[in-house]
Amino acid sequence: MSQLGVSPDRLEALHEDFDALAPETFDSPYPIYADLRERCPAAFSRAWGGFWALTRYDDVAAALADPTFITSVQNVVPRLAFTGRRPPLHLDPPEHTPYRRALNPLFSPRRLEALEGPTRAFAVDLLDPILARGHGDICEEFSSHLPVRVFGEWMNLPEHLRTVLREAGRAFNIAVQSFDNEEVKRTSGRLYDMAREMLELRKAEPLDPLADPTSALLAERHEGEPLPEEMILGAVRQVLVVGIIAPTVMIGSICVHLSRHPELQDELRRDPGKLPGAVEEFLRLYTPYRGFARTATQDVEIGGRCILKDEPIALVYAAANRDPAVFEAPDEFRLGRPNIARHLAFGRGPHNCVGAALARLQLRIALEELLSRTAGFELDGDIKPTRCPEIGALSVPLRFHR
Repeated sequence: MSQLGVSPDRLEALHEDFDALAPETFDSPYPIYADLRERCPAAFSRAWGGFWALTRYDDVAAALADPTFITSVQNVVPRLAFTGRRPPLHLDPPEHTPYRRALNPLFSPRRLEALEGPTRAFAVDLLDPILARGHGDICEEFSSHLPVRVFGEWMNLPEHLRTVLREAGRAFNIAVQSFDNEEVKRTSGRLYDMAREMLELRKAEPLDPLADPTSALLAERHEGEPLPEEMILGAVRQVLVVGIIAPTVMIGSICVHLSRHPELQDELRRDPGKLPGAVEEFLRLYTPYRGFARTATQDVEIGGRCILKDEPIALVYAAANRDPAVFEAPDEFRLGRPNIARHLAFGRGPHNCVGAALARLQLRIALEELLSRTAGFELDGDIKPTRCPEIGALSVPLRFHR
């Protein structure tokens, strides 16, 4: 069996096309990705033990649909999973299918309609003190808290576990952003303890599987048998945080853009009916995950480069979504793009984001409340960017006009 990842000899022999560890600003990654798309669409970096990065839309979309490229070896660059396999993200079809089958109904239109009221109430409650003060960090004080509250509601967490999720989820996020692997392991372990408590609670007091993800996973059957309990535990651990970090970053990035373009703020205030379309264009332009990773099950050639079996490949959604071969004037925000549905912010294929509809709901409501409750807002300090695997804003100080 070949060694997983890039071998030391090959790591030294390969030419490095870009430095994934170079310092970044909020705007700096996109010119780098444009350069790579043009001259080196299958680029190599020595960071994190070596990996390949695909930046062209067609290459990324093809890899997402090709079963040759699997997720079960490494699903993100840099590697973050140190504490066990967590379905469905860490599995491939057909193994991952029963987990998706259990979770898909939890994002039905009826379930999301029931979440709209609580989501709006959470947004108003979080915005009130910031707007009353007239300034604040939209990420630290609003967008890092909103998805935690929404996920607590979606998962039917008892109040004491919602408090744990707020603390542990934030600590996990900080550890990921700091590349602190030991702290990632520690905080992930805390989230596993929380998932274990949820699992025992729902075994004793099951809820409607169409309204509760833990109960749905416990009720699911594959070939007539219950899902393995350790895998259910991993799935509950996964859903606890999978939808927390991306909305934090996404709302921050949207606020940066709107601060730079007050005329767009005014347009969306005048016509809130344009907000769903605006959300889609924001998702294309400021995709919050750079992308997920795959591992080839055989040697492949992409963009004139030979990628060996078992070497990690980052599918850079953030680069693919600004590919001029697909999106005209890709660095511009354009409402009403005729092909906006082609964006890859939520991936594609078997591993497309199961919670995409809930993410859209949160983004729309956050923008509705922020725009309707202000006359304008602008940047009030320096933007702090995220680090891999996210891309966008982690801290956005704003000044608001009531």
